[in-house]
Amino acid sequence: MIDWYIEGIAFGNCNCAYGCPCQFEADPTHGNCRGFETLRIDKGHFADIDLSGLKIAMLYAWPGLISEGKGELQAIIDEQANDAQRHALETVLHGKETAEAATHWWVFHAMSDTVHPTLYKPIEFEINMEHVTARVEIPGVLSSTGEPIRPDHTSDAVHRAQIVIPNGIEYEVAEMGSASTKTNTDSAIKLDLVNSYGQFNELRHSGTGIVH
Repeated sequence: MIDWYIEGIAFGNCNCAYGCPCQFEADPTHGNCRGFETLRIDKGHFADIDLSGLKIAMLYAWPGLISEGKGELQAIIDEQANDAQRHALETVLHGKETAEAATHWWVFHAMSDTVHPTLYKPIEFEINMEHVTARVEIPGVLSSTGEPIRPDHTSDAVHRAQIVIPNGIEYEVAEMGSASTKTNTDSAIKLDLVNSYGQFNELRHSGTGIVH
């Protein structure tokens, strides 16, 4: 395999309730899975191609459990990427040059019957892990915001909770939040999520899986 490594900060939003049962190999809240993720690559390479400073996003949907397949996905790559960087990132996001089931990108691609054409767009992505806030804007594709979970009985307090998966294929520790996402006309996968599961995490992936 081609040697590659990607490290950065990720934010995602899906249609599950807070906690997302899929993280625990349980059935999704509504019986199906729809969502997206975005990543700021702070450090990365694909062979000798530098990927640092670029951003990516992924839209996905499955009619039932992810493990049952029949899904669809669409990658969005930072329009600032040159041709070599675009090819490298699409390769990684489509699970290629990756050991079997080593990353969630490999699994998502393997469980998708439909892979929509990759989009190349400007990706505005702001995230504060400490405050559990995020904002994503991809013109023509989607708008998303993330914030802490707030108990119903007060608007001032926040509820902090984390998921720890030492042997996972996506992250080791994720902060849970509340997020809302709305897709636009250029998106092949439609989302209209309001105050559902938000995920904030560090990501360190290589072709053999999570780098600890």
